[in-house]
Amino acid sequence: MLIKNPATGATIADVPADRHAAVRRKYEAARAAQPAWAARSLKHRLDTIRAFREQIAQRRDGLARTLTEEVGKPIRQAHNELNGLVGRIDFFLAESARTLRDKTVFTDAPNKLEERISHEPLGVIANISAWNYPYFVGANVFVPALVAGNAVLYKPSEYATLTGLAIAEMLHASGVPADIFACIPGDGMTGVAVLRQPVDGVFFTGSYATGAKIAAAAARRMVKVQLELGGKDPIYVADDVDVKAAAAAVADGAFYNTGQSCCSVERVYVHEAVHDAFVAAFVAEVKSFKLGDPLDESTYIGPLTRAAQIAVIKRQVAEAKRKGARVLTGGDAIKRRGNWFEPTVLTHVDGTMLVMREESFGPVIGIQKVSGDDEAVRAMNDSEYGLTAGVYASDGKRARRILDQLEAGSVYWNCCDRVSPRLPWSGVKHSGIGLTLSTYGIETFTRPKAWHLRG
Repeated sequence: MLIKNPATGATIADVPADRHAAVRRKYEAARAAQPAWAARSLKHRLDTIRAFREQIAQRRDGLARTLTEEVGKPIRQAHNELNGLVGRIDFFLAESARTLRDKTVFTDAPNKLEERISHEPLGVIANISAWNYPYFVGANVFVPALVAGNAVLYKPSEYATLTGLAIAEMLHASGVPADIFACIPGDGMTGVAVLRQPVDGVFFTGSYATGAKIAAAAARRMVKVQLELGGKDPIYVADDVDVKAAAAAVADGAFYNTGQSCCSVERVYVHEAVHDAFVAAFVAEVKSFKLGDPLDESTYIGPLTRAAQIAVIKRQVAEAKRKGARVLTGGDAIKRRGNWFEPTVLTHVDGTMLVMREESFGPVIGIQKVSGDDEAVRAMNDSEYGLTAGVYASDGKRARRILDQLEAGSVYWNCCDRVSPRLPWSGVKHSGIGLTLSTYGIETFTRPKAWHLRG
């Protein structure tokens, strides 16, 4: 399996892909090893994750470079991901013991009755992860899963294979047995092989189309399924904002990681009273972003990780132009080695256009003028997705009133493209089912057992 640098097209590694027989062996080894791992003390399991955290900190520069070379993420953003990962691990280290301890929820002393809840691990789980934030997305699953006593079959994206192998190496060096965390490199065929194993849970991050197939297959076996399936995340800019500040923040939310984030801003609705001023400030901000070598510390826009996404974006832009949209900057692929597309801003868009309906997952954004709050809410909810949504407004009560009406798992006031380990990460509609992060995202890797005790 060839690993290519998306900035140059050069091959940087050739990694053997696991096929069915290898996947089966890793599953069977994980199944055999899991009971002993679950029997280890919670303190022991937390200590291994604490050691993994130290590995991340010690190897940060090399890990960031690997991530940049195989995914194309600008190097400063790669460092940001690794720095943020340390904070997420700290959350799991701080909260897992309290969250997973047995809880007495009722006692009836005269009748000698006690009711308790304990948390048992699911068993062996499949973690099919993503390439755009492989440390964040992966660790949201495998860290709490391991802490809770599960074994993990970890299938990294084929576009982040080297990062996945580095994660496995660090976990094993930190004391997690190789059979308990098994990295399974490969492409879609390998993912199918993983899903054919009799695992106890499937945790997937990726497209809606693939997620729907996984849900249908897993339903026949009655195992736990969690799906994070992306979004078409909207922002509304009200008429009482600091236009320049709002434009800079929303542009960053749209183009950070070259627009390749599940929670990237993908649709912008602007009150007609500030529309023109906002658009001017927004375009100026986008034109200031440096596009270039992702290993350069000053680069903000890098290549697209997947070459196939260029055709998707070109189709969206062409269709929007046919329907009357105007391209204010960008609008086409860049003719150079690697996978490059110009940062692109469209206006005079509407809800019938693909660029306002389907995931772009790249450096393109549509900005639509609206008459006020009610029209903005209708437009923002007019989507098959519901991952995040946000409002920029000076009036907090007004913002909260709008946010209350939005169909999204996470809502933002005067911020966007933000994830916190303390809050659940979830979506509605085609954005998925289940959640990660927060204490709920620790419990999700367990089966609560109800204890009725009469002594």
